[in-house]
Amino acid sequence: MRLKNTRIAILCAEGVEDLEFFVPFMRLQEEGAEVISAGLTTNPIHGKGGLKIEPDAAIRDLAHHTLDGLVIPGGWAPDKLRRHEEATGLVRSLHRDGKIIGIICHGGLVAISAGIVRGRQATGSLGIKDDLINAGATWVDVPALRDGNLVWGRVVADIPAFCRELVAMLVAAKDGRV
Repeated sequence: MRLKNTRIAILCAEGVEDLEFFVPFMRLQEEGAEVISAGLTTNPIHGKGGLKIEPDAAIRDLAHHTLDGLVIPGGWAPDKLRRHEEATGLVRSLHRDGKIIGIICHGGLVAISAGIVRGRQATGSLGIKDDLINAGATWVDVPALRDGNLVWGRVVADIPAFCRELVAMLVAAKDGRV
């Protein structure tokens, strides 16, 4: 229970990659974190693979100062989320506060639109490699990496490596080592 008393939001929208949403959600819960699914509304959505998600909160109702971290899963959801200031604004605020932000696969699209990737190392789906580079990030083709307060994962197959890095960073932040 290394993340007891840690509050983390996971963004979701229609078409989120089911495994990139549910695996980190459960892994963080396993470590004792309070995990909140946050959508554009609290209306039920369906992941890319068809699993139903009922968001716990609307993104606009989350206050950045009440969160210790954030996860942005991939799938088709990031392309929807990046169009909404409540999503990109939350990401920017957490980044400014130095909070841990986990980004996997196409989740980097939200980070790009929030303007937090310039000068950072990043990975993700090959489909957004050019987007990350054009936004000023340095592309690194590895399963997972950490750069500052950002934790990056490449694709579904790399979820175990992403979760290891994410949990390690959140534990380090909780212990004051970040």
